[in-house]
Amino acid sequence: MTSPLVDAAWLAGHLEGVVLADIRWSVTGGTAEAERAFESGHIPTAVLFDVDRDLAAQPFDGPGRHPLPRPEVFARTLSAAGITDDVLVVAYDDVQGSLAARLWWMLDVTGRRAALLDGGLPSWGGARETGPGRARATSTPVARPWPSERVAAAEDVIVALGGATGVVLDARAPERYRGEVEPIDPAGGHIPGSRNAAWTGNLDADGHFLPPTVLRQRYDALGVRSGDGTIAHCGSGVTTCHDLFAMRLAGLGDARLYEGSWSDWLSDPTRPIATGAEPGSLG
Repeated sequence: MTSPLVDAAWLAGHLEGVVLADIRWSVTGGTAEAERAFESGHIPTAVLFDVDRDLAAQPFDGPGRHPLPRPEVFARTLSAAGITDDVLVVAYDDVQGSLAARLWWMLDVTGRRAALLDGGLPSWGGARETGPGRARATSTPVARPWPSERVAAAEDVIVALGGATGVVLDARAPERYRGEVEPIDPAGGHIPGSRNAAWTGNLDADGHFLPPTVLRQRYDALGVRSGDGTIAHCGSGVTTCHDLFAMRLAGLGDARLYEGSWSDWLSDPTRPIATGAEPGSLG
């Protein structure tokens, strides 16, 4: 396998050779709702990962609503799922990869093997399991730090925009970027100078990733020539990873994740906010 994207046909022939990770998140029902959704039907052999419980630390125990967990905590999470340091993990969700990409990114930046299922759960035409999933033997993965060259803070965003040294992308929906609605964070709008690259724009009408050449054209139009110097964010650093994955597919290399994203930017009331469709500037 040379691409980090696999389809349902490939997966059907490799279920016993991978660890299949089913990623769930409920904005209102928490982990209990994520568990109920998983238990109502998942791809056979899959193990549940809840975004809040497994892929993030406590809100604002670090930058933003979904700060990265401490490396040793993440290693324990992988151990409980039976994930060794050399196994291929295929992640999927039922929301077009917007959650699964978070686990892909966390595994990828720590040097582990990971892929996404193109089209997610809806693309799976085979039987589904119900219930809590199968028990797995624990493993002993090594705690690996989050590499500084793949993670950005607010100060890095300010430097990139202030010195015009890179592109800053905002993966949220256009209406949130424009400041017309904000269902989660205290205020709408965007970081002045950031460009809207809504994660949904990486997909075709059926919820599958666009071809690499088309993705490259998309990011080229946004000013991205390579991942180097590019920083991406969203509301809390989860759906951002969809853009990071798409840039990898497009052959653009690795951009950085602004870990705290918009929720972290708002934590400092002195930081400026822009509204409307245009990027604006820091001043």
